[in-house]
Amino acid sequence: MVERRVTESETAAGGDGLTSVEAARLLAAVGANEIAEEHRSVLLELLGHFSGPIAWMIEAAVVLTAVVGRWADFAIILVLLVMNGFVGFWEEHQAGNAIAALRSELAVSARVRRDGEWQSLPARVLVPGDVIHVDLGQIVPADAEVSSGSAQVDQSALTGESLAADKAPGDVVYSGSVLARGEVTAAVTETGSRTSFGRTAALAGAEPPPSHFQQAVLAIGRYLIVLALSLVAVIVIVSLARGISVSSTLEFALVVTIASVPVALPAVLSVTMAVGSRALARHHAVVSHLPAVEELAGVDVLCADKTGTLTENRLTVAEPTILDASATAQDVLVAAALASQAEGRDPIDLAVLEAAGGAARSGYQILEFDPFNPEQKRARARVQRAEGGAFEVAKGAAQAILALLADPAAASDRLEQTVAELGGRGYRALAVGQNDGSGWRLLGVLALHDPARDDSKATIAAARRLGVEVKMVTGDRAEVARDVASEVGLGQNILDASAFTDDTDEHDLAQMVEGADGFAQVVPEDKYRVVKALQAAGRIVAMTGDGVNDAPALRRADAGIAVAGATDAARAAADIVLLEPGISVIVTALRLSREIFRRMTNYAIYRISETIRVVVFATLAIIVFGFFPVTAAMIVLLAVLNDAAILTIAYDNVLPSSQPERWQMRDVMTLAASLGLGGVVSSFGMLLIGDLYLHLDHDTLRTLIYLKLSVAGHLTLFVARTRGPLWSVRPAAIVLVAVLGTQILATLIAVLGILMHPLPWRYAALAWVYAMIWMFLLDGIKLVVYALRGRARTAEEAAPAQAPASAA
Repeated sequence: MVERRVTESETAAGGDGLTSVEAARLLAAVGANEIAEEHRSVLLELLGHFSGPIAWMIEAAVVLTAVVGRWADFAIILVLLVMNGFVGFWEEHQAGNAIAALRSELAVSARVRRDGEWQSLPARVLVPGDVIHVDLGQIVPADAEVSSGSAQVDQSALTGESLAADKAPGDVVYSGSVLARGEVTAAVTETGSRTSFGRTAALAGAEPPPSHFQQAVLAIGRYLIVLALSLVAVIVIVSLARGISVSSTLEFALVVTIASVPVALPAVLSVTMAVGSRALARHHAVVSHLPAVEELAGVDVLCADKTGTLTENRLTVAEPTILDASATAQDVLVAAALASQAEGRDPIDLAVLEAAGGAARSGYQILEFDPFNPEQKRARARVQRAEGGAFEVAKGAAQAILALLADPAAASDRLEQTVAELGGRGYRALAVGQNDGSGWRLLGVLALHDPARDDSKATIAAARRLGVEVKMVTGDRAEVARDVASEVGLGQNILDASAFTDDTDEHDLAQMVEGADGFAQVVPEDKYRVVKALQAAGRIVAMTGDGVNDAPALRRADAGIAVAGATDAARAAADIVLLEPGISVIVTALRLSREIFRRMTNYAIYRISETIRVVVFATLAIIVFGFFPVTAAMIVLLAVLNDAAILTIAYDNVLPSSQPERWQMRDVMTLAASLGLGGVVSSFGMLLIGDLYLHLDHDTLRTLIYLKLSVAGHLTLFVARTRGPLWSVRPAAIVLVAVLGTQILATLIAVLGILMHPLPWRYAALAWVYAMIWMFLLDGIKLVVYALRGRARTAEEAAPAQAPASAA
């Protein structure tokens, strides 16, 4: 896996390492042994969040309100602009924490042989060809090939698996791993960003693709910009052609422009996600990146880390296999317990002692104890019985215990068969022997495994009911992965990471990944490639993980989820951090996120339809009748009352989808345009009634139109918020109070003549009745549009040559 690039240097070193001169030359050539940290300009990073269609529209609104001297509007819009920019900046700035957390996992110093002497040097000055010595408990400072000694190495930083790996001469130890037992001398092969750990850090720092939320907001912004600029241009041209004064035309055009800007759009969507994140926090899921709340709603595949997520990350002992006719299962457990120590906190020893029970060693005195070491691969103890008589016990690798027997050939076949059977089921075999004075005999074999969590199977089944496919990801062997998969209800098509070669075609890789139930023996790059391949296939991916090795995939995923007990690096790279073990809370998070998504799409439909309704109506009224149907003050009042009430949509009752949700922008735009144009027709109807039948003067007619626009606009919210009839889902009390409260206020403003001509009560009642009739008509239009779009989507999905529709 690691390419040797420094053979000549090592040969020149003659086994004594490099000279200071050679090391300095190599350091200048290959660079320091550290994770490169990209220094970004905080100012440029901040300014970048004030760019884009929505930001430009809001900035234009700030300038326009200043030009027309509407300072209250200026202050409100400016606050929203700054708030939106800083929220986005803070969200992105947190990404730098992932690299900082990874850097903290690396060794600070190293024992190096330079100029024929052992020296303690900063790890950053290591170069390929250096000879290093790593002791028990120390962090390996660079990728290196073992030349002497043996050890058990904790590689969880790279593989995620908690059991240590055996390392002997010729094996490679990786930067960031820790020696759990033994000590080694090794020759450095790779440093810095070329180490396995360095490649992990580079992937963790890579920029993830734009979120579907960002894409949706950009699409809405582009649509509204084109609409607003086109209609305002028409207003200006027609008004000036008809001789309307330049000052009146420009003021009205500027205010219509302000009205068309979705000033509250980012704020409302952010507040909706923030309210949802607080709901998730009550279920012990902390959201660190708000757009992940929306992304989670569209997740259709969950890549779940095995160790500590689907399993308990705790070794347990299964029923012993007896290989000595005179022994019992308890005899095997007691012998193994006597050859174990609780003080060392070794996971295998702790599992054996727990299985044997607290009283297993009572009545025995340990006279001598030789702990497990990587060379002998066994632990051995001399024990005294309370009633007298000493004996020996040993536990360890099958071949190590077999070597103690006087006639190993007699037990070899059966032992190898037992170990092979257990290995095929994903179990780790631990042989146990005893010597009562007449020679060693093989008592039996203990099977060790990391059991599945009690809730994993039910959680996976619940996720499937929500339309989410679950795939296991593990650094463990395929046999272990299949055993766990069968326990938790996953399929047996486990793909070994060896299938992921650098020259694998992206299309072929996507097909392999799509068809697999899980992935075994993966390293961080493999996890990253799995997530990327699924995204390339049009999937929205959630990834769970807890270790440094998971950071790149967590960062790349649409929704990265750090499970309970995750490392700082995993937490920093993730969008959501779980505070309770297991993944059962993810199912709750999926349901809540779909509710949040519905609220966001409901608001987007409503806001776009409102812009169409007001701006298109005003433009056509000027073109057709040469009449300004509302004043600039009325438009500002419409906007203020609208934004004051609409924030409550974040608390609305909704019916979440049973399947993953995506931004179907064609559906959103089609429905919004239908409701908006329906509102234009209804507004013209009100205009004609007031002019032709009621014969109202222009000032009174404007007030009537203002009240109709205000009431009908808010009632449209009740149409937009459901997929079925408007009464199919009861609105939240806070939404009802906000809508009715603002419209009562709008009615009083119209009747009392505040900033406009007074409107008689009978005409105010007419506006309410007319708006309510049109609310039900628009609801019928909505149902027809949804039915037509549903049939159209079905036809699109059925077309064999049709590519998957992209979100936004």
